[in-house]
Amino acid sequence: MSAPAPFEQVRPVRLYERIIEQIEGAIASRTLRPGQRLPSERELVTQFGASRSTVREALRVLESNGVIRSRPGDPNGPEILPFSSQALSTQLTRLARVDGVDLGELISFRMVLDSSANLLAARLRTDAELAEIEATIEVMRGAIDLGYEEFSEADVAFHEAIARVSSNSLVQVCNQVVRGVVLSLISDKIARSRNSQALMRESLRHHEEVLEAIRAGDGPAAARISRRNLYDYYAGYLPKAEREPLRALLDAH
Repeated sequence: MSAPAPFEQVRPVRLYERIIEQIEGAIASRTLRPGQRLPSERELVTQFGASRSTVREALRVLESNGVIRSRPGDPNGPEILPFSSQALSTQLTRLARVDGVDLGELISFRMVLDSSANLLAARLRTDAELAEIEATIEVMRGAIDLGYEEFSEADVAFHEAIARVSSNSLVQVCNQVVRGVVLSLISDKIARSRNSQALMRESLRHHEEVLEAIRAGDGPAAARISRRNLYDYYAGYLPKAEREPLRALLDAH
C-alpha cells in the first residue's frame, strides 16, 4: 500500500492574481525597476490575453498595495514605485487589525521587536543618538502631569529614536505598526484608569531602565529588561491562558 502523497488541496486562483504575480515577479527579479512604466492598459490586455476588467482589477490591487501609481489622464502606463515603508505599514496594520491576530500575539511580537531594537541601540548608538533618546525621556517625565495623550506621544518618540539607531527600515516600520496597534487596543483602558498617572510613572521607570542599559552599552541587558517590562506592563490585559508564549520570551538570551 503506497504512502499518502504529501499534497494539499488546491484553491481556485483568479486571473487577476496571476497578473499580479507576474508583475511582482518582474519587479523582484529587477526586470522592472522603480521609475519604469508598465505597458498601457490596452497593451497589457494583449500581452496577458485577459479581459480589460481583469487587467484593471490587477492594477487596482497593485496600486492599493503601493506597488504602482496611475495618474488620471496619463497616456503612459502605470509607474513602478520604489519600496515604501508606508506600503508595508499598511499591510501590517491590516493584518493586525483585520485578519484575526490577537492581542497576545501582538504583545509577544512587540517583545521580540523591542528587545532586538534595544540590543542594537546599545551596541550601535552614537553619543548624539544617545542624547536624542535621553531627551525623549525628559519629555515623558514632564508629560505625566499633562495627560495620557501627551505621555503617549513622548513614549512613541522614545521608541522611534531607538529604532532609528538600528538603521533598519524593517525594524522601524514593524516596531511602529505593532506598537501602534497594541496601544490602540488598550489605550482607552489606560487613559480612563483611576490610576493612569501611576501607570505612566511605572512606564517611565521601565523606559529609564532600558535607557541605562543602552547608555552602558549592554545590549543583552537592554533586550532582557525590555521584554520583562513589556510583560509586566501588558500581561495583565490578557487572560492567564494566553500569557505562556510571553513568559517563554522572558527566558530568551
